[in-house]
Amino acid sequence: MTIQMVLLPVFVQVALTFGLLFWMASARTGSVRRGETKIRDIALGQTAWPDRPQQISNSYDSQFQLPLLFYVLVILAWITKHADLLFVVMAWMFVLLRLAHAYVHTTSNHVPTRFRIFAAGVFVLLLMWIIFAVRILLAIA
Repeated sequence: MTIQMVLLPVFVQVALTFGLLFWMASARTGSVRRGETKIRDIALGQTAWPDRPQQISNSYDSQFQLPLLFYVLVILAWITKHADLLFVVMAWMFVLLRLAHAYVHTTSNHVPTRFRIFAAGVFVLLLMWIIFAVRILLAIA
């Protein structure tokens, strides 16, 4: 696999994170401008934001949880030369599930749907890690 093919899903995941960051910033500044949120109420914590900015913020925050394991795995797979076609396909599956998760999180926020998408992403990433670990361990043996 080429480095471009391996890193393209990473670039999309990073773009999702930055997109949510800018959207969150816009929602929060808009809330302050409209007087829905007072600076003193959010100076020491995030609980005073209205639902919409908080919803976007929650989705943004989730990009620093499970995707961290994805980023580490991509780096490890590349430097150990274990980033093959299966790896890239699964990376795209994970990123597409993260996009779907963020979409549900910032629209309907239907928790059962959001959970099913999240769980599917967890499963894909776990499977990626298992395949990677088995390949590494079998190469050492």
